[in-house]
Amino acid sequence: MSDGDRDAMESQVGGAGQSPGGPALPSPPSASWQPPGAPPPPPTGGWQPPGAPPPPLPGPPEGPAYSGWGQGAGGTPPPGGWPASGGGSGPSATRRAWIALAAVVGGLVLLGAGLGVGWSLGRTGVSGLSPAAQPPIHAVPQQGGQSGRSLNVQAVAGKVEPAVVDINTVLATVGGRRTAQAAGTGMIVSSSGEVLTNNHVIQGATRIEVTIPGHGDHSARVLGADPTDDVALLQVSGVSGLPTVTLADSSTLTVGQPVVAIGNALGQGGSPTVTEGTITALNRSITVGDDNGGTEHLSNLIQTDAPISQGDSGGPLVNAAAQVVGMITAGATSGPGQEVTEVGYAIPVNTAVDIVNQIRAGHASSNVIIGQPGYLGVEVADLNARTAAELGLNVSSGALVLGVVPGSPADQAGISRYAVITAVGGHTVDSADALGQVLHQDKPGQRVQVSWVDQGGNHSTTVTLATGPAV
Repeated sequence: MSDGDRDAMESQVGGAGQSPGGPALPSPPSASWQPPGAPPPPPTGGWQPPGAPPPPLPGPPEGPAYSGWGQGAGGTPPPGGWPASGGGSGPSATRRAWIALAAVVGGLVLLGAGLGVGWSLGRTGVSGLSPAAQPPIHAVPQQGGQSGRSLNVQAVAGKVEPAVVDINTVLATVGGRRTAQAAGTGMIVSSSGEVLTNNHVIQGATRIEVTIPGHGDHSARVLGADPTDDVALLQVSGVSGLPTVTLADSSTLTVGQPVVAIGNALGQGGSPTVTEGTITALNRSITVGDDNGGTEHLSNLIQTDAPISQGDSGGPLVNAAAQVVGMITAGATSGPGQEVTEVGYAIPVNTAVDIVNQIRAGHASSNVIIGQPGYLGVEVADLNARTAAELGLNVSSGALVLGVVPGSPADQAGISRYAVITAVGGHTVDSADALGQVLHQDKPGQRVQVSWVDQGGNHSTTVTLATGPAV
């Protein structure tokens, strides 16, 4: 799924290691930065403080495409090079094909573990009825939130771990050129098996499996997701009477407050890894890169120096009273080989609960997707002028097709690689994000008119949308 996030502080309570609650983590690399007081940006320059413009993104790596950049089928650039970044900066952009392991842009990386391969437009082919309306979940008042309070890591982990799950996915591929798997973490929020996680953990999944402590492996489906805010809600099949985490009001968090981070570090499964640290900053805003060369913006994040690893995404950030106050999402790294960071970011519980309750109530919005949108079956990026000229296309904007899934609606319609989709269902498509936003409003089985331009001219036909992988 993808791509990026940040910060640290002084030495942690008990050091960088783990508690008796899980396997030992390697020591964090010395490259992690430790600012005094209010943290300045890390040396990598990947994040921006609130109000600052996003930094320019580097182009794709030189030489052979490294796994995870996901710019096109098989890593081959289109004529004229990769489309320039800039397709999707800001909070309203739809998150596209985040790479969970390899792609590092500006030193910020989302903390799934696995390999993404670009995005095919659609959502959860992992079953997919719209959920029946459910009553809201409420965050309780936070207890023991004072900074400097002692922390019994083993006791905290013992209370939370029974409701922490491993999430393993099989990812969609374009053209069957390679297969991929990914792993992350989730939290059980209802006894009937609803699981809160990051959207990038399940993005692009054609199959989702959840491992519950003491209850084995189960399939799961996506009830809904907010790709922009990186939140997803899953439903595990065939379970009941499960333990749940306690979600606490994150508005009362304080800098210096001790916390515990729990997750499926490096996607290895088994007992979750447990580390400790403190909250080093609040209300952080960061800019991260997606695998199509665009940028995304996450705001109002909790920053912590508890060591976290890839695979921890979707795991709980917990206070001294064993209450979940955040969902681990991202961390700053110095390069693609770094496995552990003390510069971590979590989505506040209040943000996640608001989105979960929208999903449970069945309230779709411009950001929140309920149930299963339609699937076209293309991998896309924004079109730039240079690429359009090299391809000889008489079009200045649209969604440039980098790959087509064999047998998909797009394939059946005759849409080919390096075509540019310009309209769907009467809506103008001027970017990759715009295409996703239009398709998210449609359902499998719905017939829509698709218009595109290629070297053969202008085309338009009606397609029947299918069921696809998670967005």
